[in-house]
Amino acid sequence: MSSSDYDPACLPDLLPLYYRRLFPFSQYYRWLSYGGVQKSYFQNREFSFTLKDDIYVRYQSFSTQSELEKEMQKMNPYKIDVGAVYSHRPNQHNTVKSGSFQALEKELVFDIDMTDYDDVRSCCSAADICSKCWTLMTIAIRILDRALRADFGFQHLLWVYSGRRGVHCWVCDEAARKLSAAARSAVAEYLSLVKGGEENVKKIVLTDPIHPFIGESLSVVEHYFPRYALQEQDILGRRESVDKVLALVPEDVRRELQQFFQNERNPEKRWKLIKDQAAVKQSTTKKGHFEKEIMLQYCYPRLDINVSKGVNHLLKSPFSVHPKTGRISVPIDLKDLDKFDPFAVPTISLICEELDRLKPEEEQTKSEDSKEKENEKDTAEKRKNRDYKRTSLAKYVKHFDQFLDGLARSWKGELLRKSDLQKEF
Repeated sequence: MSSSDYDPACLPDLLPLYYRRLFPFSQYYRWLSYGGVQKSYFQNREFSFTLKDDIYVRYQSFSTQSELEKEMQKMNPYKIDVGAVYSHRPNQHNTVKSGSFQALEKELVFDIDMTDYDDVRSCCSAADICSKCWTLMTIAIRILDRALRADFGFQHLLWVYSGRRGVHCWVCDEAARKLSAAARSAVAEYLSLVKGGEENVKKIVLTDPIHPFIGESLSVVEHYFPRYALQEQDILGRRESVDKVLALVPEDVRRELQQFFQNERNPEKRWKLIKDQAAVKQSTTKKGHFEKEIMLQYCYPRLDINVSKGVNHLLKSPFSVHPKTGRISVPIDLKDLDKFDPFAVPTISLICEELDRLKPEEEQTKSEDSKEKENEKDTAEKRKNRDYKRTSLAKYVKHFDQFLDGLARSWKGELLRKSDLQKEF
């Protein structure tokens, strides 16, 4: 069975196997408990489950990893969302005095969805994606990852494929988790350049001097723009798309370019004419940034700011399954970002099938395991640790492990600091 053979009707049969043998619960718990630096951090975290037939269950919370496992294996959620860490346990929110149940902390999150680029991509629309327009997600990750690290000083960024048409970023630094709603809004606004809805033709306006952050973002866009926009999207080829580009330049320049374009059909040469006109305008009026505005309008990340602003906003969990595509929501390794292929991400049907295929050396291990007199729990735990390693999910869990190792180094520093403070008393 190829990963493209996923059938949504089989999901109810596949999910119990996935949650019983493949979901990386120990890593997941390790992530959301943050080293136990704050004792009630995991217990006060909200989980939300979407069940079969779109039954939506909010304010789930769990005391231990084992409790979370049992409940997920019982409910077999079609989708898992992760929410905030609250002042009280979310599953007891109805017993808490009105007004005192508050969302206190959550990772700073970003959601980038391909549907928000429909006005600047011609290859696909709505929920559809292809390798051509996926470049937009690569650009978004490059720009935002650099800015969050270099401009804000965050270090622990988990980038995750949504399973269908977008990417999510979880900024897990302690400073990010403690940000107020106002501070989250400020970060999101700083990172947002594309303004206005469908009625706005020109969505980016640059002023002098160009902010260093925009300059850094432009250098990322310039790297991808010729292949992505000029060749793959052919924005200066077809008449309709040429008119959309020329609508973004000043009227006097537009008339000149229309004249030039009658004799020049090559998209790269047409783009050079636009850049030359911008340089002339810049030298005479100091306002010739329209070629930069075009590049940014076509390629700059489009954020859903509301997802980032709210402390209590839910976001789809890593390792959740997308019910329509069957693809697992996997962490993305930025070292191989340009090679990341959303269509190569394993589906639940593929990894469940891989689990059934025993390799010869595993047959040997299996017979040896049966000879060992271990208690049942240890055997089950060992088997689970081995199971995902036999599937295409393994490399994604390994990357998640590496991310958690980096995060753990920051927890250890915090735990040492706390123990030193206690010694002083």
